[in-house]
Amino acid sequence: MAVLKRMMQLGLVLAALGWLNNTSLLFAPEQGPGIRLLAHRGVHQTYPREGLTAETCTATRIYMGNHEFIENTIPSMQAAFAAGADVVELDVHLTPGGEFAVFHDWRLECRTDGSGVTRAQPLTYLKTLDIGFGYTADGGETYPLRGSGVGLMPTLTEVFEARLGGQYLINFKSSNAEEGAALAKMLSRRDWRNQVWGVYGGTIPTRAAQDAVSNLPGFDKPRVTECIKLYVLLGWSGYVPEACADGMVVVPMDVGPYLWGWPHRFTRRMRLAGSEVILLGPLDKTGYSAGVDTQELWDQVPEGFDGYVWTNRVEVFGDGVPKAELVGRR
Repeated sequence: MAVLKRMMQLGLVLAALGWLNNTSLLFAPEQGPGIRLLAHRGVHQTYPREGLTAETCTATRIYMGNHEFIENTIPSMQAAFAAGADVVELDVHLTPGGEFAVFHDWRLECRTDGSGVTRAQPLTYLKTLDIGFGYTADGGETYPLRGSGVGLMPTLTEVFEARLGGQYLINFKSSNAEEGAALAKMLSRRDWRNQVWGVYGGTIPTRAAQDAVSNLPGFDKPRVTECIKLYVLLGWSGYVPEACADGMVVVPMDVGPYLWGWPHRFTRRMRLAGSEVILLGPLDKTGYSAGVDTQELWDQVPEGFDGYVWTNRVEVFGDGVPKAELVGRR
């Protein structure tokens, strides 16, 4: 009995030490920069996510608009920075001529009046397209953006040359190492490195870019998965796995409370390991996590959170004071 009692006492001591080492209740967050905003695709047309599949054309299900911006265009990025974004996420495809086209979809048919695989088309063709052609909020009765997007698909060079004053998170849409190498080559030739906050997407191009550009943060699905799994197993001790270091740690908000030290000790540990934390919306039934896009979700962002918040509605929440006339409108 005496041995059992000692073991129970030891267990309680260890549990208490573990709690003290990980609770944020007794840990005042550092006076860091606080919440910073990551605007997904700039200011863009949002849509309901119910019933989405990989084949869904999201341009055909947009909400009745509060604005006329088209995603991944220079005006949409400029509007996002003006609304308070610190970083704008954009999508790239390497065209046959070696230039990156900034556009989300793998194929052109959904949003544009063109056709074919985006990366297979010459830039001269992509520049003729109306990238607002396919958007409708009423099942095809009207197309409010049709005609407004002719020639608006930018190149990554044009985005950098616009010097809009913020940074970019670049999403590689392919799995080709040549894309990472091409970005590295761009950044080595011009003074654009400070505009690139990081890279993500396809594992192969993401890691190729990181290998070629020193101190370039990034993340990919395998690395994020390994980071979270190992941290859940070992993070109680304060240990930060190598997979979490020197990059970006992406956390859905419903996963955060299960991470040791969440939120303040966790973000501090990641920052000391050279990584920034990106907070996403909760996971859906398919395992996908979208942005922090409603007032209800914003109310769940931890007080004093010191990291980046991913949002699709920077024009609503960008200045920290929700625009009442827009909060309930999608």
